[in-house]
Amino acid sequence: MSNNNKRNALGRGLSALLENSSTDITANESKPLHSISEIPISQVQANPFQPREEFDETALNELAESIKVHGIIQPITVRKLGYDSYQIISGERRTRASRLAGLTTIPAFIRLADDQGMLEMALIENIQREELNAMEIAFSYKRLVDECSLNQEQLGERVGKNRSTVNNYLRLLKLPDNIQASIRDGKISMGHARAIVSVDNPDEQQFLFQKMVDEGMSVRQIENLVRSAHERKDSDLLEDEKSTEPKAKKADLPAAFLEIQKTLTSKLSVKVKIKADERGRGNVQIPFKSQQELKKILDLL
Repeated sequence: MSNNNKRNALGRGLSALLENSSTDITANESKPLHSISEIPISQVQANPFQPREEFDETALNELAESIKVHGIIQPITVRKLGYDSYQIISGERRTRASRLAGLTTIPAFIRLADDQGMLEMALIENIQREELNAMEIAFSYKRLVDECSLNQEQLGERVGKNRSTVNNYLRLLKLPDNIQASIRDGKISMGHARAIVSVDNPDEQQFLFQKMVDEGMSVRQIENLVRSAHERKDSDLLEDEKSTEPKAKKADLPAAFLEIQKTLTSKLSVKVKIKADERGRGNVQIPFKSQQELKKILDLL
């Protein structure tokens, strides 16, 4: 199959490529397109391009029990590597469950695909599955961009999403590792993540994340908090533009004080500010919005 034809098929979705007769080596004069071959499961290799990192053991065992009773309802799709050797394009979970169920053969469509075709098909097939978490989708999008040389518009066409949706997922990769882990583990939603990532400063992202976790804030509350922060910044910029008086250059805070400021902000879940002169004298500002919040801060201190 030519690269142009393959890419056109991918542009119409994964199923278009998997149902293309030019990639189907099970189809010939005696075997029509979409015919299924029964292949030894021992000859089936895992897909090295599989983007899913974790498979739920309980769900796999449940699927294995279902397979024992009903068999494989949907055949897997593989590519032939050589004599008696196949590699999974789609159906990794079904193959694992079939092995648990003790099957010796598995129904399969056999296709032709090069490594890039395999990568695109595997990533797209997995992206289209609902059980992928937001970080797995983001990493899959990144691989399609980097390893398959796709821009965001082309990527959107491949996965059937608009460019803004693709961009929202890719932006998650800019978040600090602990926030990415919370998204992956389902501790915070995609809505929370989108609100946090709209803030550029990593310290402010950490502050928002910690405040959200501590106070159980909703997506709307976080969005309002971020909006207020943006409005305050815009207001400060306007004031700076209106002012015609030259301002003295603001002294940079020493690294040691910046680290203390960052630690206090994270610990207290409020935006702590430290001001200090060149001799090390200064003050610490800890804002609070209510007596309850003040009591919480004092307890933490």
